[in-house]
Amino acid sequence: MGLSEGSAAFCRGPGVSAVPARCVGVLVLLLLGIWDARAQSEFQTSSVYLWKTGPWGRCMGDECGPGGIQTRAVWCAHVEGWTTLPTNCKQPERPDNQQSCFRVCDWHKELYDWQIGSWNQCRPVLSRSHEKPMECLRGEEGIQTRDITCIQKSNGVPAEDVICEYFEPKPRQEQACLIPCRQDCIVAEFAPWSECSKTCGNGLQHRTRHVVAPPQFGGSACPNLTEFQICQSSPCTAEESLYSLNVGPWSACSVPHSRQIRQVRKRGKNKDKEKDREKALRDPEARELIKKKRNRNRQNRQENKYWDIQIGYQTRQVTCTHRNGKTAALSFCKQDKLPITFQSCVITKECQVSEWSEWTPCSKTCFDMTTPKGNRTRSRTIKQLPIGSESECPQLEEAEECVSQGDGVAPCITYGWRTTEWTECRVDPLLSQQDKRRGNQTALCGGGIQTREMYCVQANENLLSYLNTLKEKEESQSQSKSKASAAPLLSITFEITASRPVDRRLCTGPLPSTSQLCHIPCPTECETSPWSAWGPCTYESCDDPQAKKGFKLRKRRITNEPTGGTGNCPHLLEAIPCEEPSCYDWRIVGLEECIPDNEKPCGPGTQVPVVVCINSDGEEVDRQLCRDAIYPIPVVCEAPCPKDCVLSMWSAWSSCSHTCSGKTTEGKQMRARSILAYAGEGGIQCPNSSALQETRSCNEHSCTVYHWQTGPWGQCIEDTSVSAFNSSASWNGEATCSVGMQTRKVICVRVNVGQVGPKKCPESLRPETVRPCLLPCRKDCIVTPFSDWTLCPSSCQEGGVTVRKQSRHRVIIQLPANGGRECPDSLFEEKECEASPVCYSYRWKTHKWRRCQLVPWYVRQDSPGAHETCGPGLQARAITCRRQDGGQADISECLKYSGPLPSLTQTCQIPCQDDCQFTNWSKFSSCNGDCGGVRTRKRTLVGKSKKRDKCKNSQLYPLIENQFCPCDKYSAQPVGNWSDCILPEGKLEVLLGMKVQGDAKECGQGYRYQAMACYDQNNRLVETSRCNSHGYIEEACIIPCPSDCKLSEWSNWSRCSKSCGSGVKVRSKWLREKPYNGGRPCPKLDHVNQAQVYEVVPCHSDCSQYVWVTEPWSVCKVTNVDLKENCGEGVQTRKVRCMLNTVDGPSDTVEDYLCDPEEMPLGARKCTLPCPEDCVMSEWGSWSRCSLPCNGSSVRERSAESLRQPDDGKSCPAATETEVCTLNKNCYHYDYNVTDWSTCQLSEKAVCGNGIKTRMLDCVRSDGKSVDLKYCEELGLEKTWQMNTSCVVECPVNCQLSDWSPWSECSQTCGLTGKMIRRRTINQPFQGDGRPCPSQMEQFKPCPVKPCYRWQYGQWSACKVEDAQCGEGTRVRNISCVVFDGSIEDVGKVVDEEFCGEVEPVIDGNKKMILEETCTVPCPGDCYLREWSEWSLCQLTCVNGEDLGFGGIQVRSRAVIIQELENQHLCPEQALETRPCNDGQCYEYKWMASPWKGSSRTVWCQRSDGLNVTGGCLVMRQPDADRSCNPPCSQPHTYCSETRACSCEDGYTEVMSSDGTLEQCTLIPVVAIPTMEDKKGDVKTSRAVNPTQPSSNQSGRGRTWFLQPFGPDGRLKTWVYGVAAGAFVLLIFIVSMIYLACKKPKKPQRRQNNRLKPLTLAYDGDADM
Repeated sequence: MGLSEGSAAFCRGPGVSAVPARCVGVLVLLLLGIWDARAQSEFQTSSVYLWKTGPWGRCMGDECGPGGIQTRAVWCAHVEGWTTLPTNCKQPERPDNQQSCFRVCDWHKELYDWQIGSWNQCRPVLSRSHEKPMECLRGEEGIQTRDITCIQKSNGVPAEDVICEYFEPKPRQEQACLIPCRQDCIVAEFAPWSECSKTCGNGLQHRTRHVVAPPQFGGSACPNLTEFQICQSSPCTAEESLYSLNVGPWSACSVPHSRQIRQVRKRGKNKDKEKDREKALRDPEARELIKKKRNRNRQNRQENKYWDIQIGYQTRQVTCTHRNGKTAALSFCKQDKLPITFQSCVITKECQVSEWSEWTPCSKTCFDMTTPKGNRTRSRTIKQLPIGSESECPQLEEAEECVSQGDGVAPCITYGWRTTEWTECRVDPLLSQQDKRRGNQTALCGGGIQTREMYCVQANENLLSYLNTLKEKEESQSQSKSKASAAPLLSITFEITASRPVDRRLCTGPLPSTSQLCHIPCPTECETSPWSAWGPCTYESCDDPQAKKGFKLRKRRITNEPTGGTGNCPHLLEAIPCEEPSCYDWRIVGLEECIPDNEKPCGPGTQVPVVVCINSDGEEVDRQLCRDAIYPIPVVCEAPCPKDCVLSMWSAWSSCSHTCSGKTTEGKQMRARSILAYAGEGGIQCPNSSALQETRSCNEHSCTVYHWQTGPWGQCIEDTSVSAFNSSASWNGEATCSVGMQTRKVICVRVNVGQVGPKKCPESLRPETVRPCLLPCRKDCIVTPFSDWTLCPSSCQEGGVTVRKQSRHRVIIQLPANGGRECPDSLFEEKECEASPVCYSYRWKTHKWRRCQLVPWYVRQDSPGAHETCGPGLQARAITCRRQDGGQADISECLKYSGPLPSLTQTCQIPCQDDCQFTNWSKFSSCNGDCGGVRTRKRTLVGKSKKRDKCKNSQLYPLIENQFCPCDKYSAQPVGNWSDCILPEGKLEVLLGMKVQGDAKECGQGYRYQAMACYDQNNRLVETSRCNSHGYIEEACIIPCPSDCKLSEWSNWSRCSKSCGSGVKVRSKWLREKPYNGGRPCPKLDHVNQAQVYEVVPCHSDCSQYVWVTEPWSVCKVTNVDLKENCGEGVQTRKVRCMLNTVDGPSDTVEDYLCDPEEMPLGARKCTLPCPEDCVMSEWGSWSRCSLPCNGSSVRERSAESLRQPDDGKSCPAATETEVCTLNKNCYHYDYNVTDWSTCQLSEKAVCGNGIKTRMLDCVRSDGKSVDLKYCEELGLEKTWQMNTSCVVECPVNCQLSDWSPWSECSQTCGLTGKMIRRRTINQPFQGDGRPCPSQMEQFKPCPVKPCYRWQYGQWSACKVEDAQCGEGTRVRNISCVVFDGSIEDVGKVVDEEFCGEVEPVIDGNKKMILEETCTVPCPGDCYLREWSEWSLCQLTCVNGEDLGFGGIQVRSRAVIIQELENQHLCPEQALETRPCNDGQCYEYKWMASPWKGSSRTVWCQRSDGLNVTGGCLVMRQPDADRSCNPPCSQPHTYCSETRACSCEDGYTEVMSSDGTLEQCTLIPVVAIPTMEDKKGDVKTSRAVNPTQPSSNQSGRGRTWFLQPFGPDGRLKTWVYGVAAGAFVLLIFIVSMIYLACKKPKKPQRRQNNRLKPLTLAYDGDADM
């Protein structure tokens, strides 16, 4: 309300006229306020909520290309980030959530690619600090960009980046770069002053310099390259010529006016009419000849369509020029003959070519991503060859890469390696040089090596043939159907057949290995146990006992099965015929107690034997089986009564003395007993000594032993009767195909005699003679089909056609075996090639020169002699391209093959009346080999010239020219290095397809070569044949043969380290010779004595192999003999012997040390001989076994029997005795112990490969002693160890090398430095201790020296202006043939041009020879530019010797020469020209200074290669060149020092003023040291001298030294520091000496008795051993 009221009041103002204006203003304000409030609220709403979008998703669609769709998420969000309803955001502003896109597929990779532009200029980065450093060190950092777009390859149309990014990320668009420091122009030193421009009067002389490095990166421009000074000579006597005749440049070549051309044509027509008249008069034959000639000329004109040669004319001006450069009238130039102002010329025509032809089809017609792309070409033809033009014709052929694509394109043929089957495994290549088994290689086994061949085949041959048949089917179906559906290519299976081999170069994949390690199983030898004891006499077969024929048998068993079955083992049974055989028998195992007869207490009685029933093998069986056997009868015995003699029990029977009985041998064994107590009175007396022993016969069987002997199994022969056998069976893992039978021979053999009748051997035990066997499958030979015939030369043959052959081959991929089909004889075939077409060689055919065409008459009419049609002109000729046989050819063939075009035009001369005319010079006459002879050439005068006296002047116009013949002398000299030592070729021995290095001829005597060069007397290189040399010096050389490490043979095995249980045995090899020349290295030797190789294997010694055998105790010999009673205490003895234990018992006595000394029984003991009335006991029985464990709680006992009862009142001692079981005394624990593994054991016939490591079980007693295994076996202890394990000994594979490749082409076609190289590759790297590969894998040999020839320009002649003093003239040069040695340094020596006959006429890479060019001779007074300087050295942009990568640059310059100072304003600018270059170098620039001369020296800048320059060095670092003091040093005895300060001379000291300036120099006080001549005494006097007064002792005889410690700058002089340092060192020395003198000496230590260690051959298997 307030507002409206206020506004109303405002409207009702005092003035009426003001009312409307005020009201309108208020209303406007109101409206503005309302609008602003609404807009504010709308802005608040819209700015709070915003549309957000996610990233675009993947392009989706059914088809590849632009029809795809991609989507993205769009949502409404608050500015703080949380999502809200879409209605809160403005709907019109909602972004699209879907758009069309380009769906990329894999095949688009071939259609699209990144197009990468070149980098733009480097632009500086705006640095934070704008201050630039005073001195630029490296440059300014910048950034550069480039354009990168995705384009369609076919037409270059840009596409979306997404398409290309699908396959490859976008390359970077910008990179850091460097804007180098600005480089000012650098110029060389001035050359010396030129001569004075005038020989008299005042002239000018100049000196110039050239540019070394151009200004770069904003550097300052070059200074003046020329300096001038006025020079004065003697005054001129004659008047100086002020005018010169000046010749201007030739105008452009002009075509004659059409009117004159018409006149020429008219003249031509008139001539034609005259010819027609002549023709009418001629005969028809002549007319025909003329017609043919005209047709040929017309044809030539047609062929000449490429050269439309028009001869025109050109003119030039001749003016008379004053020295000040102004032109004057010709009359001022007084000269009789003026220069020619016109000449004929050729109208210049540029090269014209046709449009490009269509692209040819792609050379690669199949599709494949891996192999290189194909090519397609297009061409264009020449319409008009360039005439008189500098520019060449553009390129006529263009090629580009291409790929065939589309549905109809077949995949490309791919190639892969195939291999033949491996050859048989062979061991002999692994043998070392010293191995004795090299002589007998048949039985070798173990690790070996085998090889195979590889060949290249078409890998997808079946796929392509399948696709072809598929295509043919589709085509046949498409004839009946409108559209055939494509056959699925999902699964294709092929029958694998042998593919035909192709050229090896087509296979590019990795090479398969052609050799590998293999293994030949080593035959295991048959091992048998020892023979058992002979068994009882038994029937052949207890199941069928016949007659009374019997055999005693002994057996042995196989302990190690041999390879190939038990047929290779020796016989396992031996038999002896015997009588009264039986299958079962009773065996007495003991006797019961002696029971006296008639139940008396003592006296005679019997002992009943304890028996068991045994079979023929000694095994206990049921007693019923022995019912037919004779039961043993009781044994008579004697139970002693009191006071009877008591004898011991019979000992066991000894071993039989012989194993069999014959005529001279009889087996005996004995037993004995001893007297235990003598008889008393009335008792039965003891028998005599003979009755104490008993002997019986044993081994009564005959010594004739028989056994069955078997021969080897024969060949497996197919058994046709067995047909039901499955053909897919396997035998020992090998595929077999049929059953066969094997037989062998079995005979009965008597030992040591030979074959006997079969009845002597037990028939039932006869081995089998026939057994079934399985035949391995037959393997036929498999060969590949023949390869395609090698290609005959498709291109034509140049020169003499050599007969070429084409060949084909096939490869054996499986060798025949087991009677399979043999391989064909021929694996290689060849045949003659058909004659290839002879190459057309092309040549330019030049036709006759046309008439000489002069300048048109209207041009030359004003010149003298214009009334004559004579003078210089031009003439043209036609050129055609011909084959060598004369046939016509296209001009393009000659442009390719026939070298440069012959000249189309030449200058000609139509002689004027006064001219002398000559024939051409003849050829020089031949030099008939005369040294120092002369050869000549001639010409003659022609026509009217013969009559003119002027022409007969032989001085002006010589008719004969002479030339000295060369006087040739040749000398040969060697060049270059010696080649490697090369063995004669063709002597490599290949051993059964495998080269054994060292055995093949890869060492021995060879030859090395050095090239010979031949020079003539002028030191020019000539063909080596001139020196009667074949081009080489040969020298014999030796390639040392490798020698392998040589070890001794294995020593014998040592004895087992333990006599009982498991030990080790050792054998060794000693080092005899170290390897050298790359021989096989030695194996690792042992660490202690490093000259041996040890082999250690475990061994087992049978603990019962040697046993102690005791005889019965002797009678107890009483020491205190009671004559009444032969009884009491005494000693008894027995024999103890160590014997070899055999199956039949102990046999031979051996040395005692072989038996265990700890187990040795006692040989003597104390004893008590019972008296007659005493009780007599038997010997103690064996101790009972202690129960385990031995913990002291158990006891063991032994017992004895009472043999004779005592008298009454006496008793027998205890019949049993007990003893506590104590560990390791009488009670033992037993446990298994396993030895260490042996070294890897190979068969004796093996070198390496699979072997066996063994270890052994040992039974160890608790006291640590090894005992027989039976003790552990009785306890049933668990055995968990594996006793054998397989192992591998690495094979020593020698390095196998390929053959040497053929010698390469010579590296240089001519010259001294050419060399040929041949290489070899490693087929098999060395392994293990094999021979390493040699380091020399390539050899070089120098090429025969051939002279190099080239064309070379001579020097330009001086610029010559004919008939004038200055202006445009010509200069000429010639080309000459030079011979050189092929190096860049050799400038060459000129030889006859005939030597360059076959050399392409190219100089410095340019085919266009420029032998004449225009030049300018400056007129006197002209200011002109000199010739270009030589190109400077190639210089890089570098910092601290490091290239910044801007490339090299070269520069050359032209200096200005002024002849008259008044003409300076007419001078041109000095010129500078740069070009990029390669092989640049970094140069540094440093200030150099000469030694000071007074207060000045020379300072200059020098490049690092020693060139003195101006510019290049930093000005701020320039050393001073002047060091004069300011103000000057005017005081007496002062001089200006290096620091530009005034100093005093030696002997004076400075007196400085208050402001620091030198005021005066005063004399220093003197120390006078008298000399020997001074007679005044020995006292040295030192006096102070008044510095202001002169010394009064000027003429004293003593020498005076001035000691001045301070220098002119107020600092101590250097010698003061030296004296102080010397004094300090002297002080330290004195203190040290005092300390050492006062120090107490230590007691001398006892010297340790260090024994010298023995020297050993330290060797660890290095390669040099």
